[in-house]
Amino acid sequence: MTLRKKDPYRPPDDALWFLPLGGSGEIGMNLYLYGTEGQWLMVDCGVSFPDETTPGIEVIMPDISFIVERRDALLGMVITHGHEDHLGGIEHLWPHLRCPVYATPFTLEMIRSRLAEAGLKGQVNLIELPINGTFELGPFKGEMIHVTHSIPETHMVALTTKHGTVLHTGDWKFDPDPIVGDLTNERRLKELGRHKLMALVGDSTNALEPGFSDSELTAQKGLCDVFGRFRHRIAVTCFSRSIARLKSVAVAAQKHGRYVGLVGRSLWRNAEIAESCGYLPEFSRFLSEHEAMQAPRDKIVLICTGCQGEPRSALSRIASFDHPAVELDTGDTVIFSSSDIPGNEKAIGRVQNLLLRQGIEVVTERQAPVHASGHAKAGDMARLIAWTRPKLVVPVHGELRHQTALAKIAGESGVPASIVPEDGQLIRLGPGIHETVAEVPAGRIGLDGKILRRLDRETVKHRRKLGYNGAAVVTLVLDQRGRLMSDAQVTLLGIEDEQYVKPLREDMIHAVMDAVEGMSKASRTDDGAVQSAIRQAARRFLHESHGKKPVIEAHVVRV
Repeated sequence: MTLRKKDPYRPPDDALWFLPLGGSGEIGMNLYLYGTEGQWLMVDCGVSFPDETTPGIEVIMPDISFIVERRDALLGMVITHGHEDHLGGIEHLWPHLRCPVYATPFTLEMIRSRLAEAGLKGQVNLIELPINGTFELGPFKGEMIHVTHSIPETHMVALTTKHGTVLHTGDWKFDPDPIVGDLTNERRLKELGRHKLMALVGDSTNALEPGFSDSELTAQKGLCDVFGRFRHRIAVTCFSRSIARLKSVAVAAQKHGRYVGLVGRSLWRNAEIAESCGYLPEFSRFLSEHEAMQAPRDKIVLICTGCQGEPRSALSRIASFDHPAVELDTGDTVIFSSSDIPGNEKAIGRVQNLLLRQGIEVVTERQAPVHASGHAKAGDMARLIAWTRPKLVVPVHGELRHQTALAKIAGESGVPASIVPEDGQLIRLGPGIHETVAEVPAGRIGLDGKILRRLDRETVKHRRKLGYNGAAVVTLVLDQRGRLMSDAQVTLLGIEDEQYVKPLREDMIHAVMDAVEGMSKASRTDDGAVQSAIRQAARRFLHESHGKKPVIEAHVVRV
């Protein structure tokens, strides 16, 4: 859509703007805009996942209406790496943006796979960047700087304009033994620091964790040790895109004479892509879930999706006896080779409790070193700041507590200024003045079946209220003069158990009919007035009887 009047948010010629639409004040849903000289560049296009407050929603994305209105000024989107919270929104949001997408080969294969599933194969202009490669878009000169993470080809993005250079870190860690992919490009990061950065826009996920992040080799050794403790079937659950972890599990299994089976469609898809890019030659030896279940219990390791307790994941279905092919027995072991993403603790605990009730041993990173985070800790962050010497630090990719911790690290490291942003805050990064310029519309949208829906709209609020309080449907038949033609019909949903519904319904019918009969004759001819009386009577009755305020639907039928 082209704006018909002068745009108050046109990026100026004399400054560089930064606008997070997702990923600030939350973990996940990363989507960031940089603007100067009237043009915008997007970095990442991710999703987060629903919880009990968003019933029926499959994935959550940033509301991109701000940049959709300005898509003629959007030069493209650059994707830092292949995790869901950085690229999972592309197939849903790209049709509203229709801009080129830039990424390195492995990440681009991940994107192609998702686009094909969404029926967008061949429609998106996908532009491949070399590892540590460069690009130029309008006023932006970009450089991909390779860093270690839990997935291959993760990159920071250095954006240079006439105003200076900003380093957007994406996800990263310093891993001297990354198992998969190249080492972090320390040399280039230190070179950037010789000229001082205008700003560092940095991942703050682990800013509250002291020290330095563990190497993936540590997790691999931990898995090798732990596997030796168990005699029966072992299942390992991890993030489906953690290619390094798949390799580590394969190494540990081979050491103990076990085969590896993959359980979960996304695991197979991601492992196949990794193999095609040369990162997972072990793929050819992996067993299907059916083959794995035919192997002796002491000769198999299953890798399952579901480390965050996702309801429809492989592990959740196994724990609930709902998986079509895989089951675990008493004496088997499940290893959670992952950390708990904030907000997912209840879902993870539910799955672990289900497993424990079945006599299945559960091992987490609290019992053994079976996981290494893909994110930098406080010591790593201080080291990166010392190398790059930014004039400003902008913490993103974290809740406020994480962002505030990174800002504190920056101050202790001698950075002159920090700005802790929220989604929708338009920030001037420089040159010179660092400040919040304005607040622009921002929010969240969810995939509700096939529909993208704003999560602050009535539909989602209504559905949430239904889940918490239930619903009552009341139908009343009157003639044209307002006389009752029969008893009211009442349906109660999620309010009372079946054996108690009949007497409750009868009492509610009397309350509703008394309320309508107490109306004036003139009012009973007004459908709106009758519906209002029904709702008030039903709501008052159910609040007095159950202390609930359910959704009330009133129907008036005239004969």
